[in-house]
Formats: sequence, C-alpha cells, structure tokens
Amino acid sequence: MAPDLLDEDENSVADISAVDIADWRLRTFALYDDVRKIAMDDPFQAHVYWRQERDRMFGTHPASALTPASKQAFSGLRTADYDPRFRRYATLSPEGAGQEMNVQTGTDGVVPFVRLGTFDLDELGSLAVWRLRSYGGGIFVPFRDATAGKPGGSYGAGRYLLDTIKGAFHGLRGSGQQDFVLDFNFAYNPSCAYNEAWACPLAGPANRLAADIPVGELYLPV
Repeated sequence: MAPDLLDEDENSVADISAVDIADWRLRTFALYDDVRKIAMDDPFQAHVYWRQERDRMFGTHPASALTPASKQAFSGLRTADYDPRFRRYATLSPEGAGQEMNVQTGTDGVVPFVRLGTFDLDELGSLAVWRLRSYGGGIFVPFRDATAGKPGGSYGAGRYLLDTIKGAFHGLRGSGQQDFVLDFNFAYNPSCAYNEAWACPLAGPANRLAADIPVGELYLPV
C-alpha cells in the first residue's frame, strides 16, 4: 500500500470504486509528467498548471478526498504563489540509512518503510528519505515545518514533498543525475487533511523542519 490509504469503514470512502482510484492515480502520474516537462523551461508555469489541475481533480473527480458535500462548496485548494527560493537541489546522503519506520493505519494494518538516507537543505534543515517496503516500493519524503498548525499556515500534521509511488516526483539533475529536485512550491497536504476517512503516514521527528516553508499547498479546512 502507498501513502494516503482508504479506511473502508467510512461510507464516504467505501463508495469510491477501484476503477476510480486507478483513474485518479493515472491522472496524477500524467500531471507530474507534464509538470516535470514544463518545469525544465519554466517552473513558474509548471506550478500554475499543477494548481489548476489539482483544483480540477479535487473538485470533480470521484476519487477525490473531498466528500460530496465539500465538493459542492469547493472553490480551490489554498496554495501559495510560486517562490523560486524554495526550489532546491540535494544529494541523498547515507545518514540514517537502514532505520525502519512502521506506520499503523487502522484497517490497512502496518505500512513499513526503511530509510534510504537524508537530504541536507542548508539553512532549512534536513529531511529523512524513506522507501516503502511493501508492494510497489517508492520514495517518500513527508515534512512538517514551522508554519504547521498556525493560522494561515500549513496542515498541522505536515505535508508531502515526494511520493514517487503516486507520481509526485520532480526529477534529477546534474551530469550524474545525482541531485534530486526538491521544490517545496509543490508540497501538498495528505488526503486525511480533507477527509478523516483516509489514513495517512505523517512526518516523524526526522522529517521536521524548524524553518518556515510558506509555499506549496497551505491549509484551509473544507
């Protein structure tokens, strides 16, 4: 299972079909593929496109985390304007590699992760990089910054920076393709921020930043 898991005991989620979920994921992969291509020349326009498509998917797609009632009142996700200072590049260091993290997700049981290493982000701090050990694999980087839970800030439990099993990945750069593109402008809230019927792995101690990250998707309860 991947991050953002369904709790099938909730009526609002049980009505979502497997076909709808598959379509959501296909559309998400296609979205990030387009975003990477656009960002090669213009990260700002890539961000505009990403915001438009996420708003459209959240407001209309049957596998959106929004409940039917929330969709009726939905006018768009609260997302900050693009700030190029928060587009970073980082090499994966081996620090912390091998550490295990098991996330309890209710009806879906325990989701196992193993740490691949660490991203060091200069004055922002550092973030643990995780790999999902169950079916599908994938790199997962959640984070919680100093704006979390504050009025006008980000979701109190944190956001996602990378989640490659769902397509949320901004590429590599450099002659050896060793630097990960880490663009906080594309940080987004886990589905459980909008619907408690979803179970979401969240940012642990190794994924907390003391700095403010005022970009990306912020939080406005729906």
